[in-house]
Amino acid sequence: MNKQDFYYDLPKHLIAQQPTAERDGSRLMRLCRNTGVIEHKQFKDIVSLLNPGDCIVINDSKVIPARLLGHSGDAQVEMLLHERLADGRWSVLAKPGRKAREGDVLVFANGRLKARVDELAEDGLRIVTLEHEGDFEPLLEEIGEMPLPHYIHEKNDNDNERYQTVYATNSGSVAAPTAGLHFTEELLAKLEAKGINIARVTLHVGIGTFRPVKEDDITQHHMHSEYCRIEPQTADLINKTKATGGRVIAIGTTSCRTLESRVDDTGKIIAGAGKTDIFIFPGFKFKAIDGLLTNFHLPESTLIMLVSAIAGREAVLAAYEEAVKQEYRFFSYGDAMLIY
Repeated sequence: MNKQDFYYDLPKHLIAQQPTAERDGSRLMRLCRNTGVIEHKQFKDIVSLLNPGDCIVINDSKVIPARLLGHSGDAQVEMLLHERLADGRWSVLAKPGRKAREGDVLVFANGRLKARVDELAEDGLRIVTLEHEGDFEPLLEEIGEMPLPHYIHEKNDNDNERYQTVYATNSGSVAAPTAGLHFTEELLAKLEAKGINIARVTLHVGIGTFRPVKEDDITQHHMHSEYCRIEPQTADLINKTKATGGRVIAIGTTSCRTLESRVDDTGKIIAGAGKTDIFIFPGFKFKAIDGLLTNFHLPESTLIMLVSAIAGREAVLAAYEEAVKQEYRFFSYGDAMLIY
C-alpha cells in the first residue's frame, strides 16, 4: 500500500486558520463505517448520536508552550521541546540545525534560559541540558509559545486557550489532541446526563504529528514513540462498557492509539503506562474501539491512514471529497467527523 493511495486535493481556503467563535460551533460529518453513508450535522448533535451506556475516551494531555525563540551566537534560532528525558535533559528540534551543533549554547529570554547541545540524535533531534532561572514550568509559561501547526499562518489572540482542550490536565504534548477541541464543559455535562460515560487516558503528542510519511511503501514508515497511560479506573470503566454492550468511542486518533496499544486479544483494556509507536493503517484489526471522533487530516498523513483503517480507504476518501464539496473546514481548527 502506497502513501499516494491516501492523497486528495484540498483547496487552501478550506484549511482553518482560526477556531470557530464557540468550541462546539463546528460542523460534524457522521460516516457509517459499514455502509459509507454520510450525514451532515452540527457538533452539538453528538449528544443525540450517542446512546446511554456508551463511553467516550478523551486524551487529557495538555499542550506545553514548547516553541522558544532565541539565538545561537549572532544567529536567530527556534527550538521546539520534544520530550523530557529521564536524566533531566530534553530532546528538542532546533532550526537552523547548523546553529545547534554539539557544544553550542542556545540562549532564550536574554539568558534566563539556556540550552547546551550535548549530542545529536536521530531524526534531526538534539539532546540538550537546560539551565534556567527559578522553576522551569512557570518560566516556560512566560517565555514559550504555543507550537501551532505549520499550516496555521494566522496567529490568534486566543490561541493559548483554544489550542487546548477544556479537560487538559497532564502537561506534555507539543500538539493538541484536536478532536477534543470541540467540547465544552456544558456539552460534556449533557453527555454525562444522558448516561454516556467519559473515560480519560493520556498520550503526550510528540513531533511525529508534524512529520510526513517519506516512504512510498507505508509499511516502511516508522512512528515516533510517545508516552501513554491508562489508569486502572479508566480500564475498568471501558471494560465494563464493553461487557454491558455499550460502544467505546475514541475522541481523536491519540485516544485510539492509546487504547489499541493497551488491549489484549480478548478486547480487554490493560491499565499501565509506557511508550507506544503503534502505526494503524488499513488491514489493522481493531480490538478496543467501536468508533472514532476525529478532525479532517492532511493528505498522505499517518492520521488519514488510521481513519481509513476503521472506515475503509475508499469510503474515507469519498467522505473527504464530499467534505471539500460542502466546504467543511480542515485540520486542527477545522470541523469533525464521527465514525461508527
